[in-house]
Amino acid sequence: MTAETERVGAKGGMEETFGFKKVDESEKQSMVNGVFHSVAKKYDIMNDVMSVGMHRLWKDAFVAWLHPSHLDGYKVLDVAGGTGDIAFRIVEASGRHAHATVLDINSSMLEVGRERAKKNGLLPYLDFVEANAEKLPFEDNTFDAYTIAFGIRNVPHIAKALSEAYRVLKPGGRFMCLEFSEVQMPILDKLYDIWSFQGIPRVGQMIAGDKESYRYLIESIRKFPKQEDFAAMIRAAGFSHVSYRNLTGGIAAMHSGWKI
Repeated sequence: MTAETERVGAKGGMEETFGFKKVDESEKQSMVNGVFHSVAKKYDIMNDVMSVGMHRLWKDAFVAWLHPSHLDGYKVLDVAGGTGDIAFRIVEASGRHAHATVLDINSSMLEVGRERAKKNGLLPYLDFVEANAEKLPFEDNTFDAYTIAFGIRNVPHIAKALSEAYRVLKPGGRFMCLEFSEVQMPILDKLYDIWSFQGIPRVGQMIAGDKESYRYLIESIRKFPKQEDFAAMIRAAGFSHVSYRNLTGGIAAMHSGWKI
């Protein structure tokens, strides 16, 4: 493993990486935006293919751990949630009492989410906001929960996003993140590497006509901090009672923290 392919640590460093490439910090966001404009229409199909359908189970487990309130007035901010997968699950798990604000920096992803929400009759329970996770357009102490699934590794300055999450949560509010992480099972890690680096870019080319965007997505997973390092970043942002749970041997991990 070279320095270019090593995971960043608890002090961060994703702001100067685009997959395994070193890039200028000022260019990172626009490069990521280009990836998601390219993959938006095939994003959900590719999630099924890349994870062999497992992402659905991971998202169900994520929302179950959140355990959204059935009381009216429960407000959730789902960041990088463009296509709506997490927000829809939260609204349904709350018995349609929760209100979810879906925030994404990418208009193409939000467009897909709005269309899906309309088809599912969920528009009354959702807002869609185009904005940057590093500078949220909300007042302090606004939300009961902040969720982000498979999105934080694409934020250039992760520490800024975590600080903003802390700011907009109410006292007693909960931060939750679902993200690909470090596989911690022998043999599975080798099989996962083969599928990731050889299989997924080829499938991305066949289904979405875009091999390079999926190569970036895989490489960004390998750069993201391992479980303990990311937990340390969450604590550094001010959160208490930080914990995490591995899914499928660590292919993905759920992190939780509380604003006390």
